[in-house]
Amino acid sequence: MMSFQPQIKVPATYMRGGTSKGVFFRLQDLPEAAQQPGAARDALLLRVIGSPDPYGKQIDGMGGATSSTSKTVIVSKSTQSGHDVDYLFGQVSIDQAFVDWSGNCGNLSAAVGPFAISNGLVDPSRLPKDGIATIHIWQANIQKTIIAHVPMTNGAVQETGDFELDGVTFPAAEVQLEFMDPAAEEEGAGGAMFPTGQLVDDLEVPGVGTLKATMINAGIPTIFVNAEAIDYTGTELQEAINSDTKALAMFETIRAYGALRMGLIKDVSEAAKRQHTPKVAFVAASKEYVSSSGKVVKTSDVDLLVRALSMGKLHHAMMGTAAVAIGTAAAIPGTLVNLAAGGGERTAVRFGHPSGTLRVGAEAVQEHGEWQVKKAIMSRSARVLMEGWVRVPATV
Repeated sequence: MMSFQPQIKVPATYMRGGTSKGVFFRLQDLPEAAQQPGAARDALLLRVIGSPDPYGKQIDGMGGATSSTSKTVIVSKSTQSGHDVDYLFGQVSIDQAFVDWSGNCGNLSAAVGPFAISNGLVDPSRLPKDGIATIHIWQANIQKTIIAHVPMTNGAVQETGDFELDGVTFPAAEVQLEFMDPAAEEEGAGGAMFPTGQLVDDLEVPGVGTLKATMINAGIPTIFVNAEAIDYTGTELQEAINSDTKALAMFETIRAYGALRMGLIKDVSEAAKRQHTPKVAFVAASKEYVSSSGKVVKTSDVDLLVRALSMGKLHHAMMGTAAVAIGTAAAIPGTLVNLAAGGGERTAVRFGHPSGTLRVGAEAVQEHGEWQVKKAIMSRSARVLMEGWVRVPATV
């Protein structure tokens, strides 16, 4: 007679943050083997989310079969002075057996403060009974500080409110995020905001051509190209691109060769194992379009249009980290993002994405000939969807 092992229960919280959702864990609640980075942790998170799934549906797990919903977060009391918590983000591949730890999730960043407060990871003396709790988060993937301003009511995190975020159906409480020194010090990128040394490069992409590109490390490494250079208008919704296998292959090629130019990989073949970074996006001057919810975005509503791909597909709204890259690039005269927005100096930009619009602020200064951005600011919201235990077979 065969013996079957029972499932194990791991305390977890299922949360929405911005236009993403993911499974949140306290580091101390993970099985001992998974409390350290490595194969055991990755195996656990893959099974929790339901990957790798050749069907691409993640039916046997918590994932939602999109890059926005195939996410995991581990939070612990901070090891860094001046910070409340450490936040580690794992982007789980849907169809392959790997977890990408190479970048942050800007959307889920909005849920880290609320999760930390509700799960006893923040010193109670730091929390107001009513008002705004200022939570200093150490983003462990990219070694950066994020400051979250979390509303509190009667000693608890306030989740409901009237703040509306395009891409999220229901309103909630506003969480303002400050991404400090957002130029990402990526491995191989030397910490420079523009790793190639140029605001605009000629990027040679075999089979596509030579494209003008702004390659920036801010929030997350991102490659910006002009929509018209690749025969798009910037008004596209998900279906127009995600149903087009040739288009997706083209974007992946642009991404791979951009990653090579940015020094993120040493050979284009490595891009396949680094799906989460860099991102690739295309920009265009503002024009009217109908968003995915049917709402009309007028030309005057936004400064420019941006569409971005995440994990090989056009994103339904905008990744928070890519929004930081957009805000940063928009603040620097001469980048493709800045030019699409009309050029000149600016401290904030409102851009149109498939689900609607988003505003992000960033101020750039030039020091010793190098551009620097001290922080990027945007508002998000977050909400607990479910809490308790997630179960996985003990064999994991």
